[in-house]
Amino acid sequence: MPLRVYPQKVSWSFIKNYCYLVVDHEAKEALLIDPAWELNKIESKLQETETRCTTILLTHAHIDHVHLAERLVKKYEAQVMMSKVEIDYYHFRCPGLIALEESSVVLFGSTEINSILTPGHTKGSMCFWIENKLFTGDTLFTEGCGICVGKGADPENMFHSLQQLKEMIPLETLIYPGHSFGHRPGKRFSHLLKNNLYLHFQNIDEFVAYRMRKGQTGWFNFR
Repeated sequence: MPLRVYPQKVSWSFIKNYCYLVVDHEAKEALLIDPAWELNKIESKLQETETRCTTILLTHAHIDHVHLAERLVKKYEAQVMMSKVEIDYYHFRCPGLIALEESSVVLFGSTEINSILTPGHTKGSMCFWIENKLFTGDTLFTEGCGICVGKGADPENMFHSLQQLKEMIPLETLIYPGHSFGHRPGKRFSHLLKNNLYLHFQNIDEFVAYRMRKGQTGWFNFR
């Protein structure tokens, strides 16, 4: 039986983001991706699905993606994973933390989790490819890509990361980003390739100029 994804829209102040509960109903186990803000909502879904959290995946170290990691690790004795680059660069710490190398493959039950290092938004951002689902954090949104501002961010790295995803990811893959600007998570990658402007650039200088252009607004108009 394929894993089932339960998107959880969570918020704090003006920040709205998605974390994901990925459930193996046969094993009654769940993994959480980027848990933040609303613990009661996440735990209610665990209870509703009658599953126990055994694994937590963190796409990067920004607070809106790691806020609940330590509390959930301690409560459920779950293992938590993040890219080694991200851990080392931002000195991220959490009990039970496992550092993932580029292209690491780990197991959730009998299902492979393929990690893809995708720097750009942060130094060691990582996407997680599970079955026909790609969890992209703030690397790739349905409507755009993550901002490249702040310590460790780099628009040239973002360009290469997006090009890598274009080469690797099948068209029918379902994309689950960390934020939405209007579209619900779970669009096919083919939809993004057609409609997401940031995936249309072939020239790195043109991409960087556009990603870093002055006068941008609406960076945090998440829905």
